[in-house]
Amino acid sequence: MVTTESRRPHRVADLLHHEIAWVLQRRIKDPRIGFVTLTGVEVSPDLRRARVYYTVLGQQAEREETARGLRSAGPFIRRALGRRLRLRVIPELEFVYDSATERGLRVQETFEELSHEPEDPDR
Repeated sequence: MVTTESRRPHRVADLLHHEIAWVLQRRIKDPRIGFVTLTGVEVSPDLRRARVYYTVLGQQAEREETARGLRSAGPFIRRALGRRLRLRVIPELEFVYDSATERGLRVQETFEELSHEPEDPDR
């Protein structure tokens, strides 16, 4: 049986995902934070910590610059969440680059390359 208490971290994670995306889109002016896509949020059972997973297009240097920008903007984002949400405690935010999308793109490219190779008649 799933209790209301065990679903709460999931509901808070969904709420944080939406609100952090809004703050990033409308309130953050840091040029280091370019086109960031949030891929998920995980909240600890005690609701005090949240891992915010993101992707960003670009090379390694651009990803590192975005990571620095997000770490720098973290306290601002948390304060903005405090003003927008009615939660007793606003979680500490940890931004984590999500490489799963990147791996998925590489797999897709590999499949596309294989599908365009001519078949070996001797096989």
